[in-house]
Amino acid sequence: MTNFGLVKKLTYIILFFALFIFNNTLFSQCAMCKAVVESDLESGGKTALGINNGILYLMIIPYLLIAIVGFFIYKNYKKNSSSIENHEQ
Repeated sequence: MTNFGLVKKLTYIILFFALFIFNNTLFSQCAMCKAVVESDLESGGKTALGINNGILYLMIIPYLLIAIVGFFIYKNYKKNSSSIENHEQ
């Protein structure tokens, strides 16, 4: 049983480091987006506004998911702690 837990932990560690190793390929697109936005701003376009709104939209989703999961964990913790207190009395 403990051997399975060790394998699971090692898998998570390997995946965590793999994200950092392959992270450099993800940043290659930023230069292209920056060039498009800068050239559009010089010509008076509004592409930068749309890109900024898209970035904000994509940034908010993970925080909302974390907040929702945290809320349910907190709610479950409070329910379990109150049932333990009631059981002890």
